Amino acid sequence: MKLRLLPVVMSVIISAGVLFGGWFAYTSLAMENPLSDIISKVPGVTSSTMKLDNNQVDIQVSLNPDANLRNVVDRIHKDGASIIGKRTVNIDVKSNPSEKLDQWWSKALFEVAQAMETKHYADIPTTLQKYAEGVPSMKVDSEMDQTYVYIRLTDGDATKFIMLPRTSQIGVWPNE
Repeated sequence: MKLRLLPVVMSVIISAGVLFGGWFAYTSLAMENPLSDIISKVPGVTSSTMKLDNNQVDIQVSLNPDANLRNVVDRIHKDGASIIGKRTVNIDVKSNPSEKLDQWWSKALFEVAQAMETKHYADIPTTLQKYAEGVPSMKVDSEMDQTYVYIRLTDGDATKFIMLPRTSQIGVWPNE
């Protein structure tokens, strides 16, 4: 039996095109687009980008200055649970900080880090308020759930959102 090369090559190319085209369409239409729509409809989210793969979902969001970060994260996890499944979710919050706000946070970070490390979470709002007393235009909000401590710092038009993981992680904390 002699195989003809052209029909075999064409069959492989067509099969690969259908297989990978179908996989791409499924990933895009049934997974990424619905999750992206869910994220964009969360109150406080102004824009978002997302990358979904087999093991994790990387989400980058920009928020309104008055957004509640804990509610945003909670809504993403709850509303997107059917799509996210058992994937790890990494949320990167883009802020609009100022140099002054970054410097203020770097001063308060030592005491916040100590409270996080010793699991004295109730000290965090007290510490933030203590540092905010020196800056009349500074507003600080902090909340907590079972996974993160959420901090929002506002100074005029500048806003900084911070998510601190409650479980120890190797490396340096994010300063965004």
